[in-house]
Amino acid sequence: MKAGAKRSQRKPKPQKITSPCFHNFCIFHRERASVRMSSPIRAVIFDFDGLIVDTESTGYRTWKEIFARHGHELPVERYAQVVGTDFNTSYDPRRDLEELTGLVFDWDEIEEGRRTRETELRQTLQTLPGVVDRLHEARALGMTTAIASSSPRWWIDSWMDQLGLGAHFDHISTVDDTGRVKPDPSLFLHAAEKLGVSPEEAVIFEDSLNGLRAALAAGIRCVVAPGPMTRHLDFTGALRRVESLAEVTLRELGQ
Repeated sequence: MKAGAKRSQRKPKPQKITSPCFHNFCIFHRERASVRMSSPIRAVIFDFDGLIVDTESTGYRTWKEIFARHGHELPVERYAQVVGTDFNTSYDPRRDLEELTGLVFDWDEIEEGRRTRETELRQTLQTLPGVVDRLHEARALGMTTAIASSSPRWWIDSWMDQLGLGAHFDHISTVDDTGRVKPDPSLFLHAAEKLGVSPEEAVIFEDSLNGLRAALAAGIRCVVAPGPMTRHLDFTGALRRVESLAEVTLRELGQ
């Protein structure tokens, strides 16, 4: 019997992990997704987790450690389903582990320990390559900037304080503003509205498939810089795929 768990009466269910259907987004709002590439870029919208800082890898590491303590592996391909969105929208490692073990866990207790571990790991994280360069370039070109994240505002604010990046952004849109997470386009559309631009006048920097789907649904061009959690995924539909934001400039995207 593992600490923090109690015996469940139900038997383990066969593991069945499927990709989210994204019912309203499989068509990607095709009429909006046909972005007019000739439109000048007036605004830059950044994802946060995995794009500005690689918090996705630390999050995965904490969950992988939890699975290992209970005798199971958590493949990156499975966890990647949740990158850019939340447990309610896609893959839920809590449900997965309960099905694998046949146990019911005290998730409040486990989450408290996981957050403590995550706080330890975050101390070594730095802004990813090219992020600050693109922020400076946006300012030099007279473009406005925003963050659009499926994470809550307190999470983004804590990182802005740690990294000293808050002054670089004109607006921050989070799930607290829209009540919706990616691949729903609401976050990106909310950010564009707050910046005073149309979808055609913006460009998005993303690292996740859920983020790309949201960008396509919003009708906003999207450059993808996948991280360790998402490099194996197919990003068809992206304006460009790069290794990092150091490989692309806003000036060339606007040409």
